[in-house]
Amino acid sequence: MQDYNYVWADCFEITLELSCCKYPPTSELQQEWENNRESLLVFIEKVHIGVKGFVRDAVTGAGLENATVVVAGIAHNITAGK
Repeated sequence: MQDYNYVWADCFEITLELSCCKYPPTSELQQEWENNRESLLVFIEKVHIGVKGFVRDAVTGAGLENATVVVAGIAHNITAGK
């Protein structure tokens, strides 16, 4: 689903695995949080790096639907929504 959403919906999803144990005991959850807290918070802070906004017509200022945004050196174009 992650690949599909990235290619077709311009949505970047991730899965974080904090332990090799799929179902850690409840007694270990606090330690898992403490082990990964700082890394998770730094990751969350990085969410807003990049370009965001609206694609608008240069003359009228009206929003442009389905406009393709191309960045040199990046092989994945983004298509604006409605």
